[in-house]
Amino acid sequence: MANSFPSSGGNRPGYFQRRNNDPFAHIRRNARIKEPEIRVISPEGQQLGIMQTERALALAQQFNLDLVEMAATAKPPVCRIMDFGKYIYEEQKKASHAKTTATKLKEIEFTPRIAGGDFLTKIRHAEEFLDHGNKVKLRLKFRGREMAHTEIGFALMQKALAELEGMGHPDNQAKLMGKQINVMLTPLPANKRKRKYTLDKGEEAIDDTGSDHGHEDAADDEASPKA
Repeated sequence: MANSFPSSGGNRPGYFQRRNNDPFAHIRRNARIKEPEIRVISPEGQQLGIMQTERALALAQQFNLDLVEMAATAKPPVCRIMDFGKYIYEEQKKASHAKTTATKLKEIEFTPRIAGGDFLTKIRHAEEFLDHGNKVKLRLKFRGREMAHTEIGFALMQKALAELEGMGHPDNQAKLMGKQINVMLTPLPANKRKRKYTLDKGEEAIDDTGSDHGHEDAADDEASPKA
């Protein structure tokens, strides 16, 4: 009798899960479809109605295609006649594209005393990042005596959020953390985004990630009262 227990070392966490790495193995197709009747969809997406599974399989084989179960829990199950190899290729291509265009985090930095024109430039850049599907962190940096009037910073951040409400929504309320106010924006679905501004000709959106590193002490010294 074959030993049904795992061999030495086989009880490591995730051992059994690694035995089959095929993400499409769960999709039943062709002879693996056991239901006697199924609802069939043609390669062009047309409804062919309910028919015997054997007949549907023969129809798929007639066109040198596969019969693939698309909705196993439906009554009866829904199957489509298709090129399963091509389907796998297209799905893997989509997954690869999703990885290369994965959401990236961009940062936009404000100061409490930012000029109106500079403020709108920051908003335009934030819009551009959100329009490309990036999450955007709005950061307002206080320096020296500016910490005595954090309400000015909160008011400016609320103004920025209002300007960007057509492009993204805040994950949480703006919060004071140390010497800066932070709030994260997630882009709205592409079909719901409404830009208020456009970049000037030749203008590129600037990511402020890391822009404050190494400058904090010097800036604080300039903003603080002299002895």
